[in-house]
Amino acid sequence: MVSVTRTVFGDLPSGAGTVEKFQLQSDLLKVDIISWGCTITALEVKDRQGRASDVVLGFAELEGYLQKQPYFGAVVGRVANRIAKGTFTVDGKEYKLAVNNGPNSLHGGVRGFDKVVWTPQVLSNGVQFSRISPDGEEGYPGELKVWVTYTLDGGELMVNYRAQASQTTPVNLTNHSYFNLAGQGSPNIYDHEVTIEADAFLPVDETLIPTGEVAPVQGTAFDLRKPVELGKHLQEFRIHGFDHNFCLKGSKDKHFCARVHHAGSGRVLEVYTTQPGVQFYTGNFLDGTLKGKSGAVYPKHSGFCLETQSWPDAVNQQPVEIKAELAPSEDSQGLRSSLNLSDTDLWEIDQVSGMFRIPLCSSSMSPSTFLEESHLTGHLLSFPYFLSNNKPKEAFIFLNAFQHEFSGYLRCIQFSAES
Repeated sequence: MVSVTRTVFGDLPSGAGTVEKFQLQSDLLKVDIISWGCTITALEVKDRQGRASDVVLGFAELEGYLQKQPYFGAVVGRVANRIAKGTFTVDGKEYKLAVNNGPNSLHGGVRGFDKVVWTPQVLSNGVQFSRISPDGEEGYPGELKVWVTYTLDGGELMVNYRAQASQTTPVNLTNHSYFNLAGQGSPNIYDHEVTIEADAFLPVDETLIPTGEVAPVQGTAFDLRKPVELGKHLQEFRIHGFDHNFCLKGSKDKHFCARVHHAGSGRVLEVYTTQPGVQFYTGNFLDGTLKGKSGAVYPKHSGFCLETQSWPDAVNQQPVEIKAELAPSEDSQGLRSSLNLSDTDLWEIDQVSGMFRIPLCSSSMSPSTFLEESHLTGHLLSFPYFLSNNKPKEAFIFLNAFQHEFSGYLRCIQFSAES
């Protein structure tokens, strides 16, 4: 049984509107979400003794979220993560974005999806937020209608993203919650045991843009396929932390992504997703200057993020070239896509369980790594690196198709406590 309560969280300056808070509560979890940026402001989980603690970093008052802060708990977009030099090309036209992270554009720009009020709708077991991102917002092409839905079921919090675009545009949505399973305000996450189900990761340059290499984790600090205690692991490999994309196995169903265990409390966080990547970030840029809930300060490595998403700078990375030959799988269940090869604008993608086969022409990356048996499943938006600047006509039909609409579970987190 889930209860949903709705209250006022605060008012924006200069009469710009009211921000509401929605509290979802089950026997195992209690989560607070506000309409400013679809932000998770609190998430209470019981330990092995049955004592509840808030395990996400953030602020008690709206003012904290209006100041410059590192996206605590927010939905980020239109494109999460970094776009190199704030530029990309679609259909032969170059688009320039705001540069807000060194030489790059980060998390949608100066005023991304985290810095706007969303329209809420209460559900029986959660809340759905929606907004329309106008054509040209933060430099992105086309109008984009977006829905983000949070639902609670026992110890499982589900985040579902859906979007419709009026024209071709990159889209990459995620939630940017920072977790500390010892309880927010605890000084570090070094005693957390981390597992990520990924055989490969993306090395990055000095500005944290992927180099284009897809590197195996075997024998490196990035091999987290078996549990590692984070503090000891960082010391052993002499690294300052993680801020990297781990390459996940594609699946049409939500699949296991990562697990974090805190032995002291017995709390366990598991993440499931349909996305092709997860950005594991260990709070490397937290510096203790922000005052959070209950007077807590957040120093370096006091929280971690597991951001399920498409790969960073996907719109600019080397593509896998494809032919515009698509057909629904014969064994697809549920909603199918409506395909009209003579008018790509009529294509609608809602493939919670649909599947499309993609004939591959050639590949600068190993298809077997990302496309099991040469097909994509789940969200086609998971794969925007198929955009080909060199072959815009070949890529156009497919790009229009998967950017027009997508739907499904991009993130599912489960909490439990060991007995």
